[in-house]
Amino acid sequence: MRFLHAADIHLDSPLAGLARRGAIPPEVTRDCTRRAFTNLVDLARDEDVAFVLIAGDLYDADWKDFSTGLFFAAEMRRLGRPCILIHGNHDAASVLTKRLEPQPNVHVMSSHKVDRHELPGLGVVIHGRSFPNRAVLEDMSAAYPPAERGMFNIGLLHSSAEDPGAHQTYAPCSLAALAAKGYDYWALGHIHQRAVLQQRPWIVFPGNIQGRHVRETGAKGCTLVTVENGSVAGVAHRPLDVLRWAQVGVDLGGAETLTEAAARLRQALDAAAQEADGRPLIARLSLTGATRLHPALLADPDALDGECRNAAAAVSADLHVEQVRLATSPPAQGMAADALAQLAEPFHAALDDADITDALLAEFRRLRQLLPSQSDADLPDSVEALRALLPEAWQIVAHGLAGSDAA
Repeated sequence: MRFLHAADIHLDSPLAGLARRGAIPPEVTRDCTRRAFTNLVDLARDEDVAFVLIAGDLYDADWKDFSTGLFFAAEMRRLGRPCILIHGNHDAASVLTKRLEPQPNVHVMSSHKVDRHELPGLGVVIHGRSFPNRAVLEDMSAAYPPAERGMFNIGLLHSSAEDPGAHQTYAPCSLAALAAKGYDYWALGHIHQRAVLQQRPWIVFPGNIQGRHVRETGAKGCTLVTVENGSVAGVAHRPLDVLRWAQVGVDLGGAETLTEAAARLRQALDAAAQEADGRPLIARLSLTGATRLHPALLADPDALDGECRNAAAAVSADLHVEQVRLATSPPAQGMAADALAQLAEPFHAALDDADITDALLAEFRRLRQLLPSQSDADLPDSVEALRALLPEAWQIVAHGLAGSDAA
């Protein structure tokens, strides 16, 4: 017997950070989550699995219209085998205001109590509970019953488990408490990075099926579970995504000409494209290193952006640049490198002073009010956002201190 374990589908979720990226063809990003979900159903049919589990966040939020639900219903008819799902924080019972009657092969687990669903003829029983509201802070697994003897027991749970905080903490629980239930497999959802937390019993986050922004890099998909003689015999990741994201670092240290810089760009982008397994790739570039080109790169961001996109197009028509972050620096001249290093520490430490940060944020608020309402300027609105600007700000200051002869 085999089954698929998926989570965090986020149907019809828009890709983040691309609203202003007109250089990426719309057909690359259109309906990504739907196309990835279609791949899930295709895989279930191709592998002839017995059933499919969805561990929360099938939907990204309340439906904008009924097309989202109609799409899911059509895919469930095409699936033609049981699908058991729970709702998570994004599609909790209190979030969804639009609903359609589930297809006969779909069982949505209750949000009022821990539900039990048995699959006749398979010897499988699934325990699970949907989120009643978006912010569930208690350990929902505590109410799950002990394993039923003579059955293959699965726990279906949307939870941050023991995640240290990379994601919002919802329904946290300990691995020891999950293992104590005696289940054969825990199908978790919520964490978007695939992780096998434990193997006896198996406790698995499959990750989401489609990366939606540049922080969700690498292959995305679901988990194919093989059961033999009442025990898990194999757990394998199967990719489903229709495009990939990558963060690509390019070291321009010592580059003397734009031709040399462009060659390094192409080399780094080619390596990233090779890892996309033939899928379109959206990349964020971070340019680093001490180079005499720094003043020219800093002075004309549009030209830099164009050169990076040109390098991407030279590698592949399926390679697209989402953003270019300049973190190069000029070679130390005029002022000694050690003197600059001594100044860097107090410069960065300035944001530890609440008076300074308050004044800076007030100034940015004033600037924001002066901008036209349709402006897409991304001005910092928190101390964390100010800290994100520190590297580039220091580069500009250091360049001025080092002397303009670095050009």
